[in-house]
Amino acid sequence: MEENQEKGISACRRAKELGADIALFPEMWSNGYRIYDRPVEDWKAEAIPVDGDFVKAFGELARELSMAIGITLLEQYEGGPRNTLVLFDRFGERKMIYAKVHTCDFDVERNLTPGEDFYVTELDTVVGIVKVGAMICYDREFPESARLLMLEGAEVILVPNACPMEINRLSQLRGRAYENMLAIATCNYPKGVPDCNGASSVFDGMAYLPETEGSRDTCVLQAGAEEGIYVAELDLETLRRYRASEVHGNAYRRPGLYGFLIEKRVEEPFVRLNRRQEGTK
Repeated sequence: MEENQEKGISACRRAKELGADIALFPEMWSNGYRIYDRPVEDWKAEAIPVDGDFVKAFGELARELSMAIGITLLEQYEGGPRNTLVLFDRFGERKMIYAKVHTCDFDVERNLTPGEDFYVTELDTVVGIVKVGAMICYDREFPESARLLMLEGAEVILVPNACPMEINRLSQLRGRAYENMLAIATCNYPKGVPDCNGASSVFDGMAYLPETEGSRDTCVLQAGAEEGIYVAELDLETLRRYRASEVHGNAYRRPGLYGFLIEKRVEEPFVRLNRRQEGTK
């Protein structure tokens, strides 16, 4: 954890030098998402509090650099650890604690405590207020995650990640950005970390612009497989104009017809014996 803290601090300093307003880490940076092929009790013991020294160090760094930082950790939590993002603004104020809602219960993440809600916060950046939400890795597999964040006002969604970002998962992110007219920034571990391949990305969500003919690719950053610090620029003013005039998002939805979406019954072929029941840890 100490090595990850030092490496993370160094990366944030470099990101600031490159002009970043927000720095984002991969999923569970405090222990490098090292929860596979190890005894559960061993990695559970690596959980740390959100008000502990590791997280505080990044809050202090955010204030020093005048840069927002989204740091990730295996959070010490009553009832069992959580997979968590803590977002600090450029003043070092903690603006959000988000715990992964859709834990991978088909695998070792069954031993985590899932989060219970999605959040959007206002970040005061050097270019003004930005409404930011978060989802973590497997959360993006569910369109409801990004949709809820859009409905709560998110303009940018931060996505810490730890899995192979192949064409279908990248397509998911492209789709979430497109259908909700918002930007999605994903940070993944590089090739060499088990089951990861880099490919961090940013999609700006704007498919149609006056100066382009037809639709455009919303991908503004596609990183390679190697470890690095990748910076993407988002034109938020253009995004806001786009959101004010285009047809996606919340303009023409008919939520009165969507009641079945919150039906809790699961039927074949989707029945899974290891599915976590609502209200269980």
